[in-house]
Amino acid sequence: MNSAYHMPVMLDECLEALAIKPAGIYVDVTFGGGGHSSALIKQLSGSGRLYAFDQDPDAAGNVPEDNRLVFIPHNFRFMKNHLRLHGVTAVDGILADLGVSSHQFDDAKRGFSTRFDALLDMRMDQAGDLNARDVLNTYSEAELHRIFGMYGEIQNARSLAKTIVTARIEQPIQTVETLKSMIRKLVPRGKEHKYHAQVFQALRIEVNKELEALQDFLVQSAAVLKPGGRLVVMSYHSLEDRMVKNFMAKGKFKGEVERDFYGNELKPFAVISRKAVTASPEEIARNSRARSAKLRIAEKL
Repeated sequence: MNSAYHMPVMLDECLEALAIKPAGIYVDVTFGGGGHSSALIKQLSGSGRLYAFDQDPDAAGNVPEDNRLVFIPHNFRFMKNHLRLHGVTAVDGILADLGVSSHQFDDAKRGFSTRFDALLDMRMDQAGDLNARDVLNTYSEAELHRIFGMYGEIQNARSLAKTIVTARIEQPIQTVETLKSMIRKLVPRGKEHKYHAQVFQALRIEVNKELEALQDFLVQSAAVLKPGGRLVVMSYHSLEDRMVKNFMAKGKFKGEVERDFYGNELKPFAVISRKAVTASPEEIARNSRARSAKLRIAEKL
């Protein structure tokens, strides 16, 4: 485990939620620094297996030498296909920690953080075609309004989009500081950090198509898990949490749960955690990024 790369959030709670069988097959779709995976693998016997996904090339440097672990360097939205390529069609548990790793925030050149002046990038996968500069400099005012309003939940999203489209005529938006200076007049006084974080969250979600990837992953998890298998998902903002909560409860993202001719509910999961599990005050004191984490657990029917 590389704790400098990323300190795993709610580690014990995640392991308990997975109800690990020593000879089981498990998937960690967000390997990162390997914190959750390293702890999980200690509970497996020689015949147990863990398949770990991460699209960030930096994460590959954290993979331990252990023949029970198979690292798959791809986005988790392709989980089902890649598991099939490894001869796996059904698994006992799936873990997803949807947060950006500390390493990605702390590496200035990745352009994820509002703390450093760097080129605006924000790609989880460095081979991806779209970066934050492309979004800011090429998207229409209506598109920018949509992503800032939906993904950043920003109150003055319309004014923000208009300001960016006007400002980029004079100067392309390439760096963190350029963006901050262009939007300075729109930022509520005393709430600069929160506002910038919302802007960056919106851009990151758009660049990495995070909500589309999450939707694909959740649908596939229902197909891949064995009956009685656990789905354990930790999210860090309300958009993701709402999607996870709805899918676990209803097997769909909008509307009411479907029923058969006899009125029986047609859904893939039973919810284990009625309310989201949150980090303890002690953990939050050690790791401030645990503050916004919400852990939800479901079992395949």
